[in-house]
Amino acid sequence: MFIIIGYIIVTASILGGYAMVGGHMGALYQPSELVIIGGAGVGALFVGNNSKALKKTLTSIPILFRGSNYTKQHYLSLMSLLFNIMSKSRQQGLLSIEKDIEDPSASELFNQYPKLTADPLLLHFLADYLRLMISGNMSALEIESLMDEEIETCEHESDVPAQSISAVGDALPAFGIVAAVMGVVHALASADRPPAELGELIAHAMVGTFLGILLSYGFVSPLATVLRQKSAEKIKMLQCIKVTLLANMHGYAPQVAVEFGRKVLYTTERPAFTELEEFVRNNKPGTRSSEGGEE
Repeated sequence: MFIIIGYIIVTASILGGYAMVGGHMGALYQPSELVIIGGAGVGALFVGNNSKALKKTLTSIPILFRGSNYTKQHYLSLMSLLFNIMSKSRQQGLLSIEKDIEDPSASELFNQYPKLTADPLLLHFLADYLRLMISGNMSALEIESLMDEEIETCEHESDVPAQSISAVGDALPAFGIVAAVMGVVHALASADRPPAELGELIAHAMVGTFLGILLSYGFVSPLATVLRQKSAEKIKMLQCIKVTLLANMHGYAPQVAVEFGRKVLYTTERPAFTELEEFVRNNKPGTRSSEGGEE
């Protein structure tokens, strides 16, 4: 929604200002310039990326127009799930959660939070490190190091679409200049025409520079920023799981361990201490989860 609103503001501001000085809108309509700039941008995207990066970039575009899944309610549910898992393992031993990990769909712990179990990244990350904790063959320091490596890998993978789109955005002004130069060449090749027609051809050529800069800074490059913001939210979720599980491995009680996880969250999504405490109390296994109560 904000992307669409931003596009409307950008377009209205530029065209409105142009109209205020008596500019002719028809002069800005140059399909040939759009073909040159847009086609060159798409071509550069294909040249600069392999098939995996292209697929990841294309599949990330619809995500741009969706709201964030990582709300306060999402993190409350995540920390409540972690609390319940750690409480069960503390009371009944780590082996007691093995069945929950192997088949989350049949687990009472996980079934309370369908939105969390629908997130493959979250589920696999959590389950993998709980398995390592159950095995007992790795220390907290070794698991922390492995978590850091996986989070860094996930961060690099998540940044691929943003880098691809950012590269195209950076190239569009140059492609605009290419379109403008080609328009000037066409105008010079038509030097036998009347001055009024030559002036019109040169004006049309200059539209290429205008479109290249506008498409870059007003439309394409901001998308890369949005993708990086969404990637940061996803990484923050993994960091929350990491800090909470490590606190538990260091011997802290579940109530304290989830507080470690709460502290690493962004302030815009971080629940208050009492809010988290109440949510955890009301969402113990066997009670009805309020996960779906807030978007």
